[in-house]
Amino acid sequence: MSSRPAVLVTGGARRIGAAICRRFADGGWHVVVHCNSSTAEAEALVAKLPSAEVVGCDLADLDAARAMIAGLAERLDDWRALVNSASVFAADDVRALDPEILAEAMRVNARAPAAMAQDYLRLARSPAGRRVIQLTDQKLANPNPDFFSYTMSKHALAGTVPMMAMAAAEGDRVYALAPGAILASHDQDPDEAEASHRMNLLGRRTGADEVADAAWFLATGPLATGQTLYVDSGQHLLDQPRDVIFLARGE
Repeated sequence: MSSRPAVLVTGGARRIGAAICRRFADGGWHVVVHCNSSTAEAEALVAKLPSAEVVGCDLADLDAARAMIAGLAERLDDWRALVNSASVFAADDVRALDPEILAEAMRVNARAPAAMAQDYLRLARSPAGRRVIQLTDQKLANPNPDFFSYTMSKHALAGTVPMMAMAAAEGDRVYALAPGAILASHDQDPDEAEASHRMNLLGRRTGADEVADAAWFLATGPLATGQTLYVDSGQHLLDQPRDVIFLARGE
């Protein structure tokens, strides 16, 4: 493990996070797979990777999230990237804010990744420079009134990226990675996902592997710090009045 660069992927047991873990493993990195309740899936994924481990905590518990970063920073000699992929995605109404949904979204989707990034940039060691990759969402450039608290929390996280990039040490970089509609979510069935995920400029489904390739590029490539990379087949360039989940249903 010590000879490999390391990456921590939060929410790495499932969905896009798991695709990102596999991509970094294919690149020869040691992959730290974070999970909260998906321990069995995380362990199954780690068993298939050449160099990997599982760490677990609830990102709503800020002390636990920060302790996780401090513990990894102490023992990883070349911790080259932090990819914050974990998020909560609960529906609430733009006309009636749900305080509990908002509080959880802000804790998990904004507060935790921002604080973890700060601690990572303060504590982690890497001779090649450190990379923070915060997953946001294409809907920040293509707003609609659905999933109000989720979207608010992703705006908060996105706002940290240019600020942290400006303050980062020389050689460190901070990015946002903004996927479009990738995998079935909320209460979609497969047919609904197939239709809704083609609602972009190219009329195609964007794959989780494309998001993973983009995370790899940000961690290893020459892109200037502070930027946002969209992986959405052009969805963010559209003007969609509702989330594609509901557009596909004609709602």
